[in-house]
Order: sequence, then C-alpha cells, then structure tokens
Amino acid sequence: MTAIEKLVYTAKVRTIGGREGASRSSDGRLDIRLSTPGGLGSGTNPEQLFAAGWSACFENAMAIAARKMNVKLPAELAIDAEVDLNVADDAYFLRARLNVSLPGVDREVAQAVLDAAHQTCPYSKATRGNIDVAINLV
Repeated sequence: MTAIEKLVYTAKVRTIGGREGASRSSDGRLDIRLSTPGGLGSGTNPEQLFAAGWSACFENAMAIAARKMNVKLPAELAIDAEVDLNVADDAYFLRARLNVSLPGVDREVAQAVLDAAHQTCPYSKATRGNIDVAINLV
C-alpha cells in the first residue's frame, strides 16, 4: 500500500435506498436519483457513475503524461467508457473498457500516452488486478 504524503480531497456522499434511491454529496454539488440499469426509473446507476468518473480521471492522467512527453493532445480527444455489470455463479462482477480517440496524434505516441496514463490514473490503479479492463486506442 502506498504511504500518504498529502491528502488532496475526500469525497463525501450519502446514499439512501441503494440502486432505487438517491445520492447527495456533503457540499450539495452532486444530488442524483438512482435507478437499476435498464429499469423503469429515470435516475442514473453506479455503473454510469463509475464510467464517468474513470473516464474524466483518465483524461487528466493523459494530460499529465502528454505534458511530460511534450505531446500536444487534440481538442477533439474523447473517451467512451463502457462498464459492464455481469453475473456468474450467482455473483456480480464488473468489466470495463476505455475507448480513447486521439485524432491527429501518431498512433505510437498516442499509445505511449495511454500506457503512461493507465499506470498513474487512480481509477486504473484501483481496478488493476480486480476487474477485466481494456484501454483501447480507437
């Protein structure tokens, strides 16, 4: 486990009602209704939230990596995150893919940026060895 040098931020969110409930952050910036995936509710679900959080964090990790490599990332950079909720042997598990588009960046250079970001992104670190993950350059 990594020793903590400095605490940067603590997210505080209260959820009531699980997948059919609601979540609200302590600062009020997040206030959402939740629904089960594919259900009738109008809220989001944990898998969508995870996909949004990871893709946003990964893009920042890419920016840091690109800066260190003297690579300019295109304004059209996009990450399509896919998080699968699966079941086997009566147990749920996740799989995820980040499909990254870096138009105009040499493929070898783009792959190097993705590889570096995947090593430093906190979400990538948290999932490494825990769920099946693919980081795809598209």
